[in-house]
Amino acid sequence: MTGHAQLLLRDARLFDPASGIDEMGDVRIAAGRIVEVGEGLEPCGAEVVELGGLLLTPGLVDVHAHLREPGGEARETIATGAAAAAAGGFTTVCAMPNTDPVIDSPELVELVLERAERAGLARVLPIAAATVGSRGETPTDAVALAAAGAVALSDDGRPIPGDVLARVLEGAREAGLVVADHCEDLALSAGGAVRSGPVADRLGMCGVPAEAESEAVARDLGIFGETGGRLHLCHLSTAGSVDLVRRAKEDDLPLTCEVTPHHLIATYEMVYDEGSQAKMNPPLGDATDRLALRLALADGTIDCVATDHAPHTAEEKERDLAAAPFGVIGLEIAFALLYTELVETGILTLEVLVDRLSEGPARAFGLECARIRPESRADLAVFDLERSWTVDASRFRSKGRNTPFDGWPLRGRPVLTILGGRIVHDARALRGGAPGSR
Repeated sequence: MTGHAQLLLRDARLFDPASGIDEMGDVRIAAGRIVEVGEGLEPCGAEVVELGGLLLTPGLVDVHAHLREPGGEARETIATGAAAAAAGGFTTVCAMPNTDPVIDSPELVELVLERAERAGLARVLPIAAATVGSRGETPTDAVALAAAGAVALSDDGRPIPGDVLARVLEGAREAGLVVADHCEDLALSAGGAVRSGPVADRLGMCGVPAEAESEAVARDLGIFGETGGRLHLCHLSTAGSVDLVRRAKEDDLPLTCEVTPHHLIATYEMVYDEGSQAKMNPPLGDATDRLALRLALADGTIDCVATDHAPHTAEEKERDLAAAPFGVIGLEIAFALLYTELVETGILTLEVLVDRLSEGPARAFGLECARIRPESRADLAVFDLERSWTVDASRFRSKGRNTPFDGWPLRGRPVLTILGGRIVHDARALRGGAPGSR
């Protein structure tokens, strides 16, 4: 990390879809803010970082990650999760409350903020529990949690019961917070480890039907239509859910939603080869689901990509498929994975990808997102779109190694991350090596 008060990012491809910018230029940073954007800027005492045409974007924003602290430090800490975020080009990460204890009080919200500030590698923003202890019974004090610094309410992997959801939405509306719900009908999904279908049948396992998600989405939309407020649907994974959301948005229901990289890239067939490394909740769907998610992300029905970064210990993930925990990690590979699999193949444009990883999630949660323009906060990411590399989970900054993408060849590596004008991740010898060097 560098503590220089001024930086001059020289000769970058400035790429900011929200501002309509795609041009070559320089960016001068001072006191944590962008102060000048143009061509041929003079150093004037600033530390010069030669970018040689690399892609410079607003820092990425993740509204769904699990950093495990307090209580789960064997899996991840706020510091290691923030380091993973920085390595992936993320400058803002919203941390889910499924910790031990559950983040359901102002004191615990403040604890997360204090430890994130101490780490200094990413803006870690706490999502507080929607109900006390995430038990789905008593709504938490949304106003007090917001005052302490919470940016949203969620019970994460525990869907909020319908009668309680209405009260949570009402409290969140008073506090100005979004409610992020995990849509799952537990009666339909009980005992399932993978999506219902040929994979579950071949493995002799109980499957999770697609309706376990889509019926919960329909329920949430009905409640939201009655109560109002702000509703965000987590990690959509089925074509049925996409259809419901699209119709709701056509009816001007102001909800937002997310999709994960793994649901955009893989199908349930991955479970054959990767076993528990490909076990996540919601489970991977079929090719029809994947296509629906891709189209919905492209046309804006799905507002953003969120990693659902969920680190586990190696021992936990080495259990058999039925017993292993749900979840995969994603902060360090999300951009490159999506760039390689979706942009280079022509499925998405680079503009859509960058928007759905920066402005889209920030807009969904009402967060500040950097812009490449004067006075903007200098939270920025640099990507080498020509660099080829191979995922090596053993070298992750995260404590987690649980990914089904270990060993995948990718292009488009995050090489520099700037947080408030400070370099917090540098994957190249910027001052000694040529841009794009391996």
